[in-house]
Amino acid sequence: MSSADTQPTLPLPNDMVPAAPEPPRRRVWPWIVGFAIVAVLAVGAWFAAEAIARQVISGVVQDEVRTQLSLPADHPIDVEVAGSVLPQLIGGTIGQLTVASDDVPLGDTGVSGDVTVVATDIPVRGDAGLGGATATVSLDEAELRTLLSSVDGFPADTVSLAAPDVTMSTELSFFGAKVSIGVALTPSASNGDIVLTPASLTLGSTVITADALQEQFGGLADAVTRDWDICIADQLPAGATLTGVEVDGSRLVADFDVDGAIVTDPALQQNGTCA
Repeated sequence: MSSADTQPTLPLPNDMVPAAPEPPRRRVWPWIVGFAIVAVLAVGAWFAAEAIARQVISGVVQDEVRTQLSLPADHPIDVEVAGSVLPQLIGGTIGQLTVASDDVPLGDTGVSGDVTVVATDIPVRGDAGLGGATATVSLDEAELRTLLSSVDGFPADTVSLAAPDVTMSTELSFFGAKVSIGVALTPSASNGDIVLTPASLTLGSTVITADALQEQFGGLADAVTRDWDICIADQLPAGATLTGVEVDGSRLVADFDVDGAIVTDPALQQNGTCA
């Protein structure tokens, strides 16, 4: 036996020992990126579907309003659906829908106003009525003059708006002399009518009370101290009821409650009547 065979085996130096292979690393990031891409595409598809659904609803409502009101095909109509559309379509009810348009003809009055309607709980399918609706009609001075021109004896051509009142002027004849009277009228709603009630009077440039005017002009003063009742029910669907009137800045604003059954009841769709 050689001496080499009896020599102990010495370990190799550390720097000469080959390192053990590392276990393969899992490539996690492609999965993360892939998931992110799918999520983005899903969200994008949702928003695309949401936008399309919203656009379809707006188009249907606009076409129906133009048809019902005999408006030109290009008459601007704004439609807004509150909240996300798709869940509401799936649920079968649109929670709130707002429709607004300017210069909308109001019946046969020859008057056009700016109209906003807010409807709630609109069924997507079936023949059920609305949960309810409110409407606001806004008139400027020129439109208000046109409306009041149909009121017998009312000096509509002198009408102006000075919040919170409607103002007018008229003349009283007294022993052949013409006396100019200015009247500020506060608008309100009563039994579905617009009511204009004298709030203040001016004789020339002097503020005068109704009693003082009666003392000076007797029965002649009745023409300017009276309330003016203006019925508009015969120009509106029977399902719409006037609930309030006020002067807001340079416009007269009227508020209405609308019966939710108006979409299914032909009687409510017909114009109302004046007593």
